[in-house]
Amino acid sequence: MPAPTTLAMLEALIGFDTVSHATNLPLLAHVEDHLARHGVAARRVYDATGTKANLFATIGPPGPEGIVLSGHVDVVPVEDQPWTTEPFRLTARDGRLIGRGVTDMKGFDAVVLAKLPDMVRAPLRRPIHLALSYDEEIGCVGVRTLLDVLSEERFACAGVIVGEPSSMQVIRGHKGKHSCEVTVRGSEAHSALAPLAVNAVEYAARLITCIADEGRRLAAEGPFDADFGVAHSTLHVGTCHGGTALNIVPHQCVLLFELRHLMSQAPAPILAAIEAFARDELVPRMQEVAPGSGIDFVHKTQAPGFDIDADHPFTRFVAGLAGQGIGGKVPFGTEGGLFAEALGCPVVVCGPGSIDQAHKPDEWIDPRQLDLCEAMVDRLIQAQCREV
Repeated sequence: MPAPTTLAMLEALIGFDTVSHATNLPLLAHVEDHLARHGVAARRVYDATGTKANLFATIGPPGPEGIVLSGHVDVVPVEDQPWTTEPFRLTARDGRLIGRGVTDMKGFDAVVLAKLPDMVRAPLRRPIHLALSYDEEIGCVGVRTLLDVLSEERFACAGVIVGEPSSMQVIRGHKGKHSCEVTVRGSEAHSALAPLAVNAVEYAARLITCIADEGRRLAAEGPFDADFGVAHSTLHVGTCHGGTALNIVPHQCVLLFELRHLMSQAPAPILAAIEAFARDELVPRMQEVAPGSGIDFVHKTQAPGFDIDADHPFTRFVAGLAGQGIGGKVPFGTEGGLFAEALGCPVVVCGPGSIDQAHKPDEWIDPRQLDLCEAMVDRLIQAQCREV
């Protein structure tokens, strides 16, 4: 079983409702108190509203050879999920630890924070940095403000371990993500006069077909990366809403789509092709009937992927810490690409638990995964004490 200090910290972190509609400041205050009791100063980097913040702390001497341990503290919603336990209370049952965020990713956060006393006592020659961020689940939003500050300060480190659930295998990459909201503006009329109006839902359907066709082209033509289960870039329409009643020609339809792209494939040409179809093929037909109609694209979120070789020194270093081998690449996104892009440093993903348990009702983690994560942090502390 994990150490009592790890379980106590995990219980405390799970107890804070940090779904993105809520502030994360009470959780950060709890973490800051813990850090302060061990003589570690932390700083916050706030969002524009002042109701959320990132937390950054350094243990050990300053220098460019530190390792960043990165975790987010926000979680996905629990509404409309059939939980059999209280989501924001840690529950032990049938050899599992259950609670919202226990896998994604407060389990990693708890281990790192519980190991703080060991870090402080150790004769570190190189620092260990702790980075806790907000709103990762809605597009890796929060860490960007932290990275802006670190970049301005010319912060340097030897590498970043993002503790997303990977069953403690070292993950070497993931795809980039770009999401877009599209508003199709038509014109209303009585349904008996449908040919005299512009049906926004119908034109949205034509655009969705274009997106699907482009996705099939990517699947057929590549490029491909066999390290992914889905070896090519993908397009996906997630929501589509339009219309008010059957006897009214709908004047508006809003859809959301996303592109998840390989590092070897630039997203801009793919997105430009979709926008060109709307601009050159659909809008002229719409405006023949209603000159004020159109299609508007708003690019919502963008998060880069990352890619690191299996034989890169940092990959091998973290694999030695984790002791569970070097894995492949994962379909889900993380903050890893943003760290790599902003700081120019090597990045891997390695954390306790499986993504298969994340975002679900009765989210759970096998306690043995926390044991393995504790061992990884112990080895990291030892490594940062050794002479290079």
